[in-house]
Amino acid sequence: MTQTGIPPESEIRALVGHEFPGGDYTIAHWENFLLTECTGAEPLPDDLAHPVALFHMPILGARTSIGEMFALGQAESDFSIGIESYDWEIHRPLREELTYKVTGRITESDRRQDSTRTYDRIQFQFDLHDPDGTHAARTTITWTYGRSSK
Repeated sequence: MTQTGIPPESEIRALVGHEFPGGDYTIAHWENFLLTECTGAEPLPDDLAHPVALFHMPILGARTSIGEMFALGQAESDFSIGIESYDWEIHRPLREELTYKVTGRITESDRRQDSTRTYDRIQFQFDLHDPDGTHAARTTITWTYGRSSK
């Protein structure tokens, strides 16, 4: 961090290409039941998993955490993070009790400034593959990291 508390722009740009360790994730039946219940939806037939699992499954499956994602972008506090978007591409239905291979990386990272603030914009991309290697889903998470001039 610089004396102003803002990380150097070069450190933020250097995050592009960062890869998470990756790993496996299985949506357990009980987990799918609870996620589906909290959305107010009825359980899906034929062991289909509710897509809401895509909020946490890719992060955990890639063996990272929201805390690590905050730290990578050098968040000033939990309250300095803004959500720009969550984009889900579902190529195959997600299923309970199926083990997915999950990879993750940072695909974009840059400093932005508008008339009222300076912030860093970081995009995380996670890919899920079925056991047979077929690309099942991709989630792209874009967060903004607000910067103060402290």
